[in-house]
Amino acid sequence: MLAARALVLHDLSAHQLDVPSAVDVLDAAVSERRWWVEQWPDGAQFVAGQLAQDVQDRLLDAGLGRWPRCTSCDETAVHELRIEPELGADPHWVCEKAGISVAALGAL
Repeated sequence: MLAARALVLHDLSAHQLDVPSAVDVLDAAVSERRWWVEQWPDGAQFVAGQLAQDVQDRLLDAGLGRWPRCTSCDETAVHELRIEPELGADPHWVCEKAGISVAALGAL
């Protein structure tokens, strides 16, 4: 769980979103995902991507905006990167609009 938290925190920091309110969102998601892993231990390898998705959704719900914003394609409308695979090993950020892989989770 700590390794997954570190990956997401790194990517928050890369977009200057490592502010207390966003870190609180991350820590709440970590706490809930800890329960998820206890119920499904084989899912531990997928928790980093799930955690990133949780934080994305909660930041948007909290009014902190879309994160991480895509700066890798020619699209001018504001849009975020998404985690792929949604449930799988080796999560990475992709721009769904351009269909490109941007970076591994933790490498923004």
